[in-house]
Amino acid sequence: MPYRNTSFLNEGIPRSRRHLGAAIALAGLLLAACGGPPDDSPVAEVQQLLVGNWLREYDQEGVHVRRLLVLEPDGHFNETARVVDARGAVTEHVHAGTWTYDGTNLKRHYTSFDGRQPSAPTLPYATFQLRFESNYEFVGTDNVRRREVRYQRVEEGAAL
Repeated sequence: MPYRNTSFLNEGIPRSRRHLGAAIALAGLLLAACGGPPDDSPVAEVQQLLVGNWLREYDQEGVHVRRLLVLEPDGHFNETARVVDARGAVTEHVHAGTWTYDGTNLKRHYTSFDGRQPSAPTLPYATFQLRFESNYEFVGTDNVRRREVRYQRVEEGAAL
């Protein structure tokens, strides 16, 4: 095949800028090929640690609440809440959605509240900055609502 001079395609563009453009394009391709953090990254380690069953229990305004949060390895979650009021009446709620961990925050996007899709004005998101007390307990800080929540790991099949 005969040599073809294609230098006219880059005419007027400094060589360093051409190389920078090629490097940026290559970096973009490499980043696009990575669907997430490598399996041995600190983010992936925490994601693996988060998978499982977590219990949060608290009292608020004369009501006792137990929440069981199940974080699945595929990025889905289920949350069951059992609420007992001062008279002893019991109400249960079941919520579901997807979750991610970004290196700082556990983010949950709710896709179902008691079997129904969320609607306005409900914000179907919960974001908590995590701090692990141990492999069996973490504290989440909601920096928007200015509150902390504490979850403890429980065995699969734990009852509310």
